[in-house]
Amino acid sequence: MLSIHGRLLLVASLVLAAFLGLGALALDSAFRESVDSAMRERLQQQVYALLGAAKEDELGRMRLPEDLPNPRFAAPDSGLYATVSGEDGAYRWRSRSLLGREIDFGHRLDPGAHRFERRRLDSDDLYILNFAVAWEDDTGRELGYTLAIAENTGAMEAQIDAFRIRLFYWLGGVSLLLLIVQGAVLGWGLMPLRRIAGDLRRVESGEIESIAGWHPRELQGLIDNINMLIQSGRASRDRYRNGLGDLAHSLKTPLTLLRGSARADDADKMRRTIDEQVARMDEIVQYQLRRAAASSVTAGTRVSVATVVERLCATLSKVYRDKQVACRVSIDPAAWFYGEQSDLMEFMGNLLDNAFKYGKSRVRVTAESVSASAGGRRTLKLVVEDDGPGIPPAQRAQALNRGVRIDQHQPGHGIGLSVAREIIHLYRGALKIDESGLGGARIEVTFG
Repeated sequence: MLSIHGRLLLVASLVLAAFLGLGALALDSAFRESVDSAMRERLQQQVYALLGAAKEDELGRMRLPEDLPNPRFAAPDSGLYATVSGEDGAYRWRSRSLLGREIDFGHRLDPGAHRFERRRLDSDDLYILNFAVAWEDDTGRELGYTLAIAENTGAMEAQIDAFRIRLFYWLGGVSLLLLIVQGAVLGWGLMPLRRIAGDLRRVESGEIESIAGWHPRELQGLIDNINMLIQSGRASRDRYRNGLGDLAHSLKTPLTLLRGSARADDADKMRRTIDEQVARMDEIVQYQLRRAAASSVTAGTRVSVATVVERLCATLSKVYRDKQVACRVSIDPAAWFYGEQSDLMEFMGNLLDNAFKYGKSRVRVTAESVSASAGGRRTLKLVVEDDGPGIPPAQRAQALNRGVRIDQHQPGHGIGLSVAREIIHLYRGALKIDESGLGGARIEVTFG
């Protein structure tokens, strides 16, 4: 199968050949028309020269002298011929160049009319001009005559052939030059793609971690998505490798406590210990499962933020019906999340659940498409606010750690913000904790 360079070069060559072919036909046709026009004027000048040399004989008729301005009329078979015929069609005069030849010059014309044509007679191609005039004698009587001039096309055909040869060489040279320039331009235009392919091979061999450097604006979106996929694949491998180590390390302590409780004499204490550690192990397993589920990114999927947020708010309003939380949603219609819908629901569900849980009576969700980024996508900014106690600045970094709960009176495992942050980072986003104008926490998520 042809490469992109080969396809473009083939199509461009075919278009170039068609264009130059049509151009050659147009030039050849225009040159032939100009030759015909020049021959017509030339024969017409010969007619005027004959009329200028014509005299009147004793009977008042047109008479041409023996010596004519153009000596070719006197040379037999010179290629230039002339006749004068009367109203009855009979020849009144024939040039000496017609000696031994008979040429049909066409029909007689009415005075003032003329006809120019190209005709093949015997073995010759001739240009023929018939020109009808009215000759007035001394008595005022008008006599009709038709002057016919014919010239062999050989000289003109030689000019046309010479022009065609020059045209062929010129167009051939131009075609070759354009093909060379065209190949060079296509090679230069496709160079960024070759550079990207080379960078991908270097990524595959481990020489570089991602595609970097300057690239054309049209390819920047493709490069961003490729880098996202590379980062996602690398993050998935690291996540699976580290997840197994984290799981083993996290289960070590609960297993040690379970082993110790098995030797305890107090059955109630042993049962409580087992229940606590089993719940703790379940929490650890659930956390690792959430991390594994968040390890796959589909960058090409576009999800409506408004649809997901409104659905989550409606669900959480039912869950926290007793608190009568008023959820205000203000989302830009152009706000889109590029990824899996389940991931958007996961991290937004955790953020909104915390807002409903810790807020007193008000939750506000805003989303806007801020500015165009490379590749044609827009930067998405999501903000979740509540009127709860908020998160003190000194504890904001700690709140993002797994298993940490700022408010120990609220139920939960303390992994919501941690999972949300990991999903957001997987999509190359950022999570920021601040103070809300409502009095509580303000969680801002940005995807660029």
